[in-house]
Amino acid sequence: MAVMKARTAKVMEIPEEEKRLEKQLCFAVYATAHAFTRAYKPILDRVGLTYPQYLVMLVLWEKAELPVKTIGEQLDLDSGTLSPLLKRLEQNGLIKRTRDSRDERQVIVSLTPKGQAMKGEVNTIMSSIGEAIGCTLEEMAVMRDMLTRLRGNLNASI
Repeated sequence: MAVMKARTAKVMEIPEEEKRLEKQLCFAVYATAHAFTRAYKPILDRVGLTYPQYLVMLVLWEKAELPVKTIGEQLDLDSGTLSPLLKRLEQNGLIKRTRDSRDERQVIVSLTPKGQAMKGEVNTIMSSIGEAIGCTLEEMAVMRDMLTRLRGNLNASI
């Protein structure tokens, strides 16, 4: 019979003030994500993209052709969320989806000439959002790196 060792969690004493909603890191990240989406909306409306569609296009502007699975992995999106995004991008003439000739189960997504041409909008989009953020490139890089580390820690804990 195996003896299981009790796992004791370290519980730190948290001051009452730190338990308030506005003091929660998770809420700050959540609210900031929503603020980003709202800030991007008028910028992306001009080019006819939603924020999730823009993220898909960013992935495809890096590599013009990728399997759906790879796009989903890069964006941390499941196929139920990604498929409607891809369908709309295809309807708008920005991408095309084809079955992989070597593996019929895989769908390959590639940019159309119209989708490739839209890459020229990236500088305008990024400059506009950069103004809205109000931070230097260096400050943005520090925050991005901290959030990336935070996400990695959270993913490792589950």
